[in-house]
Amino acid sequence: MRLLAHVLCFCLALVLAWADPQEAHAHADLDRCQGLEMDAVAVNEEGIPYFFKGDHLFKGFHGKAELSNESFAELDDHHHLGHVDAAFRMHYEDSPSDHDHIFFFLDTKVFSYYQHKLEDGYPKDISEVFPGIPDHLDAAVGCPKPECDEDSVIFFKGHDVYHYNVRTKAVEAKEFKSMPNCTSAFHFMEHFYCFHGHMFSKFDPKTGEVHGKYPKEARDYFMRCSKFSDDSDPVERERCSRVHLDAITSDSAGNMYAFRGHHFLRKDEGNDTLQADTIEHAFKELHSEVDAVFSYQDHLYMIKDEHIFVYKVGEPHTHLDGYPKPVKEELGIEGPIDAAFICNDEHTAHIIKGHTMYDVDMKASPHVAGNERPISLFKSVDAALCNSEGIKVIKGNHFYHFASPMLLVAGRSLPEQHKVSLEIFGCDH
Repeated sequence: MRLLAHVLCFCLALVLAWADPQEAHAHADLDRCQGLEMDAVAVNEEGIPYFFKGDHLFKGFHGKAELSNESFAELDDHHHLGHVDAAFRMHYEDSPSDHDHIFFFLDTKVFSYYQHKLEDGYPKDISEVFPGIPDHLDAAVGCPKPECDEDSVIFFKGHDVYHYNVRTKAVEAKEFKSMPNCTSAFHFMEHFYCFHGHMFSKFDPKTGEVHGKYPKEARDYFMRCSKFSDDSDPVERERCSRVHLDAITSDSAGNMYAFRGHHFLRKDEGNDTLQADTIEHAFKELHSEVDAVFSYQDHLYMIKDEHIFVYKVGEPHTHLDGYPKPVKEELGIEGPIDAAFICNDEHTAHIIKGHTMYDVDMKASPHVAGNERPISLFKSVDAALCNSEGIKVIKGNHFYHFASPMLLVAGRSLPEQHKVSLEIFGCDH
């Protein structure tokens, strides 16, 4: 009788799962930091990478998995086709009908989405939309001019590589001898990456040549994880990570601190050598992940959510008694904060929240956030640094230089774009 009850319960669970696939999917517990092999990667129109695994999707470099059908509903209507095999974003302005469309490949079908809406007539057979390209693909990546000779899409299936000319629809078979078989691929920050398992290699899209020390661990560069592989070089990882910075500052001696996730980089004035450490080791009260940091009179003001922590700079850094305090009490503004900076020997802390900047006179008591001004060039920023060279405003993997806070607020067109990893940290890409 007991056995019969167990069988009935098991059957009932199966029926419920079949009746409510959303409920069944919800039990999936995917952790990108466990070294998952992603099925596909694509960058959306805002430059945010989407990592696909099974019927789930990871957006950006951190955060939990969500069901793919919450963003691309129709994919679940064809769930019998299995997981997404390949995906890419068509970012070619010479192809206005498909510009900024994201294509998904499932078995023999292709789906085309624009702003998360399925285009009329899709899904279609892959052979109809991309004649000459086989079904059951492993990976795909867009390759615009001049990275490729013509606006193209590179398709991968096993050892076979195909360059598809978007304009002429001609297909050229390629042989990428130095590359492993790609399980997913994407184009990010002017480079091309082939993922194989939870490792990746950077490759030349024309020849497939891989230069440098590859493969590397994907979790070190494309995900914000607290722990990494035993073979990871912490300085190399933090210098060249594709995960955006959370905060950056330089102290009164000119030493720079850059924070990302659970780790930070330090570069001392007059010394180009970078040091990497965990936030928890150097700032144990914080544990990890800060929103903004600024330096004032030999102290680091570190903002995390609704609270502010203050440390006296030294070896080791000393956490001041009485902290953390609410950001509202210390700076006269509600947290959380996106970025903060003080320029040189000034006493004004510039606080950025969303697309608004406030000034706080650090010599006044109590501190009050005033002089509220909109920043028209950015909806939000990730970090900001002010030193003798001016202000570096960091958004994603790039930064923009402004000579003064006034010019940052008054700007109506973005200045030249610079790479964080290359120009701040001296990474080779």
